[in-house]
Amino acid sequence: MRPILNTSIINDFNSDGTKIFSVSEINKLVKDLLQNNFPSIWIKGEISNFVEASSGHWYFTLKDNNAQVRCAMFRGRNSQVKWQPQNGDSIEAQCKIGLYEARGEYQLNIDSLQQAGLGQLFEAFNRLKLKLESEGLFSKAYKKPIPNFPRKIGVITSPDGAVIKDIITTAKRRNKSLNIIIYPTPVQGNPAIEGIINAIKIANKRNEVDVLILARGGGSIEDLWAFNDESVARCLSLSAIPTISAVGHETDVTITDFIADLRAPTPTAAAEIISVDLIEINERLEYIKSKLPTIIQSQINQIYQKIDYLEKRLTSPSEKILAQKIFLGNIFKRMRMAIKSSLNKYQNKIYLSQQNLTLLNPTEILSRGYSIVFDQNKNIINDIENITVNDKVQIKFHQGNAQANITQTNKKDTLK
Repeated sequence: MRPILNTSIINDFNSDGTKIFSVSEINKLVKDLLQNNFPSIWIKGEISNFVEASSGHWYFTLKDNNAQVRCAMFRGRNSQVKWQPQNGDSIEAQCKIGLYEARGEYQLNIDSLQQAGLGQLFEAFNRLKLKLESEGLFSKAYKKPIPNFPRKIGVITSPDGAVIKDIITTAKRRNKSLNIIIYPTPVQGNPAIEGIINAIKIANKRNEVDVLILARGGGSIEDLWAFNDESVARCLSLSAIPTISAVGHETDVTITDFIADLRAPTPTAAAEIISVDLIEINERLEYIKSKLPTIIQSQINQIYQKIDYLEKRLTSPSEKILAQKIFLGNIFKRMRMAIKSSLNKYQNKIYLSQQNLTLLNPTEILSRGYSIVFDQNKNIINDIENITVNDKVQIKFHQGNAQANITQTNKKDTLK
């Protein structure tokens, strides 16, 4: 029974093997690209075309003097807004760049918004971000790799908050052998700046951990401001120990997120990143252990096949000599045939030349009844104008010669 070909799969590839994408696939790729490569950002502008759908979602356009962009704020997010936006309102919104796949239009997915006038801290944040970025402090070239199997983990955070408990619980659940060292510090307010800097310096001076997590729970931009401080950022950039910034919720962005070697969306996520799951490792090792004999045997079989193939290619010296003799014999045969063909060709040319010479030989012509007439100076006479009456001439026949006197000339041909 012949298999039924899946034409939809075949049609996904061109004749040269290149992938043919559908419109839906392209839109999904663009959506993933936008969502995965652009962090959460803040944007300000004026609301227009505001619509509250029956689903509870908000749709509106955000514009300034030169441009506009579509925005969407879904019910789960806009329920936290304590005021009703109106057309003409100036706002500041925290958002991610996304794509509405059905139309192929990019849009801003709003996570939070506030009325304009609350953005002085955001302006200070952006100024510092641009300054440090221009100095190269965010460059990937300076990022240190996070170790795959750290044994000691340092955590800079408040010793009394829920964050440290979540980190310890998550890390120990996944890997009980991990050692966690806490470098306590306030994480909010002015004392937090000096406390975080001292904790980073102490951790580097002791050099007792493999990775350092800077952690804090969520809060407002004012609550998280210590992690946007320039002195904290510069101190963190000088850490010889690989660092992870795990400040706030996934939507929160701080300067330390850009400075650290890795950003984790939450403190719990940071604990998961650096704590390798021992159960997964053991399962992987057992799987490899079960497959190892098969892999080894497969490699041995391939080596045997290679040996057999090489043996087939090996020949004895006598076989090589015989093969060369046969090869040379064939060459000699072709040479003899080529020489014989050339001889026949030249013999034919000689024969044709002989025939042409025979046909053009004067003696042969005279044998057919023709003769040659010479004057007294041995010049051939071939025109009646060259002879007169009483001239003496010599006549050459096929056999012999004769002399004669001209008794009469006639310009007309009287021979019949």
